[in-house]
Amino acid sequence: MSILSIATSGLQAASRRLEVSASNIANASDTGPLPDAPNAASFPPVYQAQRVDQVDVAGGGTVANVSTVSPPYVTQFDPTAPFADKNGLVAAPNVDLTNEAVQQVTASIDFAANAKVIQVYLEMMKRLLDIKV
Repeated sequence: MSILSIATSGLQAASRRLEVSASNIANASDTGPLPDAPNAASFPPVYQAQRVDQVDVAGGGTVANVSTVSPPYVTQFDPTAPFADKNGLVAAPNVDLTNEAVQQVTASIDFAANAKVIQVYLEMMKRLLDIKV
């Protein structure tokens, strides 16, 4: 695998990490019925937070695997919600905003580092092609 394709896979993984984190943050305040609530089928399910696990690819590069956070929701007290159970509980996405901030900073640094690798690679190729015999 070439340096360019390895760095490109890093750019794609960083972009995916940022995309997942942004989705988690955007949906962090959503609520829905608990899965076992009597009226759960009448309302849309709660957003399920996702996580990114970045793994090495054989031969070079990386890939971002997206999966659902476990547990996917936490209970929250909101007796005014139309889908609250008899105890006033609803499901809220299991989003840790501190972790999401870390994920976004990590994605930003990863993206910048891989972009720099591509830039240096292209400069080296240009200099190599400019060599006169």
